[in-house]
Amino acid sequence: MDREPTPLAVKFWGEYACFTRPEMKVERVTYPVMTPSAARGALEAIFWKPQVAWRIEEIRVLKPIAYASILRNEINDRQSDRSARSWVDTGGGYDAASNRTQRHTFALRDVAYVVRAQLVLLDGADDDIAKYRDQFRRRVASGRCFATPYLGCREFSAAFGEPDPDELPIDRSEELGLMLLDIDYDGDGSGRGVPRFFRASLEGGVLHVPDRFAGAA
Repeated sequence: MDREPTPLAVKFWGEYACFTRPEMKVERVTYPVMTPSAARGALEAIFWKPQVAWRIEEIRVLKPIAYASILRNEINDRQSDRSARSWVDTGGGYDAASNRTQRHTFALRDVAYVVRAQLVLLDGADDDIAKYRDQFRRRVASGRCFATPYLGCREFSAAFGEPDPDELPIDRSEELGLMLLDIDYDGDGSGRGVPRFFRASLEGGVLHVPDRFAGAA
């Protein structure tokens, strides 16, 4: 059996982060570390191709876990493209001032992570995986991305770059409980999906992530 190549690694860091726990319905409360789904989203902001997918292997926490409570203005209702198109035809619009509320966000502050992951070829891809790995490395080295990566919430943008081999994970181990691994979306394009969770733990500052493709049909 062929051995897998060394995982690709990239460092993300930022002033704030919020990896929202799904069981919190009103206030945003963060997990204590970056989630695998957030890591995948950040990687896809740098490099995405329809022929490949990201499989997160581990997330290394580089800075002590610290929290911040933030009060933010948010709107109550999400607006759709259909509503916006109807305003073009019939007039009207959306009054954010009358539909605004204040919510607390219990976020992380001053964060830095190293995400280690594999690129996986999807069905129908003909190119060698080495081609896509090289493309990703070049994009990280030059600071290019398709969209600005963010740390859980879009307003918490992330810087990224090549990891420093001298930076070590924090010395902290603890059980983190159930954590969102990813969402299995229906293949009909409806956007419906089933969330998948795993029992997470931080071991010496490292979150080890199970294979999200294991057992997939």
